[in-house]
Amino acid sequence: MTGAAGDAATGPARVRTGPLVLALALGVTTLSLLQSLVVPVLGQIATQLHVSAAAAGWVLTANLLAAAVLTPVLGRLGDVRGERPVIIGILVTVTAGTLLAALTSSLPLLLVARVLQGSSYGLFPLSISVLRRELPAARLSVAMSVVSSTLAVGGVVGLVVTGVLAGSPTADYHHPFWVGVGVSAVSLALAALLLPHRPPTARGRVDAWSAVVLGAGLVLFLLALSQGTAWGWGSPATLGVLAGAVVVLAGWVYLQNRRADPLVRPELLAERRMIVPNVAGLMTGIGIFVSFLAVLSYVRTPPEVAGYGFGVSALTASVVYLLPGGIAGILVAPFAGRAVHRLGAPPALLTGAVCGVAGFALLAALRAQPWAVVTGSLLTQLAVTVAYAALPALVVQAVRREETGVANAVNSIARSVGQALGSTVAVTLLAADLDPHTGLPRASAYTLVAVVGIASSAAVALAAVVGMRTNGDRHPDDLAEVEEATAAAGEWSPVSGLH
Repeated sequence: MTGAAGDAATGPARVRTGPLVLALALGVTTLSLLQSLVVPVLGQIATQLHVSAAAAGWVLTANLLAAAVLTPVLGRLGDVRGERPVIIGILVTVTAGTLLAALTSSLPLLLVARVLQGSSYGLFPLSISVLRRELPAARLSVAMSVVSSTLAVGGVVGLVVTGVLAGSPTADYHHPFWVGVGVSAVSLALAALLLPHRPPTARGRVDAWSAVVLGAGLVLFLLALSQGTAWGWGSPATLGVLAGAVVVLAGWVYLQNRRADPLVRPELLAERRMIVPNVAGLMTGIGIFVSFLAVLSYVRTPPEVAGYGFGVSALTASVVYLLPGGIAGILVAPFAGRAVHRLGAPPALLTGAVCGVAGFALLAALRAQPWAVVTGSLLTQLAVTVAYAALPALVVQAVRREETGVANAVNSIARSVGQALGSTVAVTLLAADLDPHTGLPRASAYTLVAVVGIASSAAVALAAVVGMRTNGDRHPDDLAEVEEATAAAGEWSPVSGLH
């Protein structure tokens, strides 16, 4: 076997798979935990800091904008400087930012803390790079699936933890951040202890000017998405920011074509093998946030006022209606990884998408029954778990080893944009169809949100079908790794079956 994977499998510097996956999975859990931790306490942040709800909303927006700027830079930095120092640097930054959030009672400092936490989005692409270089192909799919599943599971855990610690109106919003401090500190200790020292996979440098231009374009785009509801979708501010995003991102593509050592090869964005996982990632991001927001809002609505909903607390909503899907995701992730390895990523992605369509259909048609909401939420979260198992495999198959970090960073951005879109669409649809007597969304608004979820899952299914048609276009590096690993293990190889 050639390359880093071969060295890891046969050489004296071989790492132990279990501890390595544990360290990386906990790091990615830190990312998703911090992403969702603040959602249930935004009202408390506004109250305790004596600011408006719109101002408190920037606690979410600042994190998302920082992630958009930093993720591609950190992915490329890991490729050219080595993953270990970059991951450790991220975790140091995240721990410091989370500690600041737990200590401060100032909105500007809390926003600084959330910007520092935004660097955590770089942990996922770098983790996939580490797994690709350290593990043989026979173990890679399962390991990537386990690490990827924590993106969805950690988000649910964050909602549950916040529900427990800050479930009452008088609770302190600082308490959930202390949990984040503990998790990020443990992640840092494990990374320092278990991540192997390896030379970088790529040569060159990080194009700082390209990073600035890309960050500016993404910030403008995500700013318009996150603030469009407040500003008005037809307002000059929203349209102007969107137009600016288009101009800046077009300029970035032009800049990449003229660079000898670009931040991201323009060809990488246009290749069929990368379009499939990026489209699927975008649509999966839409689906997960549509599901989270719709379920949480619906089950907490008092039925005596609105005529629908269950009137449950934030804690009950998280534990009863979201946690089962998180637990199922943990259990399913290893099996999804094995399915990706044996059958290929596109069939696994298609299976997950079918689960998503079924889950959102339940939420659209039978949500008056608690069992249907629990089942629908579980199915939609399983769809995300399976998608997150398949997407890194599709990316790894599409790119050279030295581009693993930046390619997965691009895919992470696609998912983040999808999450922002999903949140925006759900909030906009619910706010656009209010009952004038109760001030709450009509039941029909939740049907429309569920239909958006069905459409996003159907789009993932379509991307999977396209992926099946191009499944033979695997990168030569990946072909060699899979063939040699499966031959050594005496297993049937899906690649051998195709060629």
